[in-house]
Amino acid sequence: MPRPVWSGAISFGLVTIPIKVLPATEKHGIRFHQYHLADMARVRTKKVCELDGKEVTNAEIGKGFEVDKDTVVEITDEELDDMPLPTARAIEITAFVPYESIDPVRIGEGYYLQGDGQVAAKPYTLLRQALTRSSKAAVAKFAWHGRERLGLLRVRDEVIVLHAMKWDDEVRSPESLAPKEAQLDEAEIERAVLLIDSMTADGIEGQEWATDRYTAALEEVIAAKAEGKQPPAVAEKEEPAGKVVDLMAALKQSVQQARASRGEGDEGGEGARDATVHEMPTKRAARKQPGKKTSAAKKSTSKRTATAKKTTAKKRGA
Repeated sequence: MPRPVWSGAISFGLVTIPIKVLPATEKHGIRFHQYHLADMARVRTKKVCELDGKEVTNAEIGKGFEVDKDTVVEITDEELDDMPLPTARAIEITAFVPYESIDPVRIGEGYYLQGDGQVAAKPYTLLRQALTRSSKAAVAKFAWHGRERLGLLRVRDEVIVLHAMKWDDEVRSPESLAPKEAQLDEAEIERAVLLIDSMTADGIEGQEWATDRYTAALEEVIAAKAEGKQPPAVAEKEEPAGKVVDLMAALKQSVQQARASRGEGDEGGEGARDATVHEMPTKRAARKQPGKKTSAAKKSTSKRTATAKKTTAKKRGA
């Protein structure tokens, strides 16, 4: 388990719960370094003072706010930790709301809240069971890293989880991005709902598709190049050009494929035969002659060939 990133308390009315905050997630992506292509030597970033041009260490670097070109106010980490806010050392619960009412776009990183000491066991359990029984989530405020944040408390596997959330003015409006209304048939909507039902799973955890295939493929490329081999080639799927797929037929075929992947039968006898792909007409296709003229052309070619053979034979005889 990782080290705590913050310690304080949950303020639940007049109840105080000492807690430690631990990261709930971790990253497994591959990190790259920067190299000089000429000799493959590491390229590093140096922190240099712009006045004397000397490199400085992290211990010599502090935070500051530029009031104007000639005035910079220094702010220390101790001053940030001792901010005159009730949320500086506590996660203050302000309200309880249905979890479904929270827009997922506002939810950020997750952190596990661990009870700090035996004194936290009873109030921690009390809040956890109250959240579970009421089917509610707690909205809270807390101050980290120099600014106050909005948070969400919920229960996951008997542990209280804190999610950092965006403020109202930090979420952009998607109003201008919505497409214009399109005319849809009720049968198309019902078929789309049927496709959703066919692709519905119990959850994300343990699913075959819930894996990072990009990182696995990148590891294969790195391993191949480290051994002096060519990276594995990926066969690209050829997209059919100049073809129009009927929306209803595509939905029917998608439902059939989803059921086949689950080992289910095709109810109603609707299958891939309904998913027709229509070839768009081209100028060359439109100029094709009927079959009879093609046969006549073959006969004409045969006659010209026979005449040419007779002429050649007469010349040889002469």
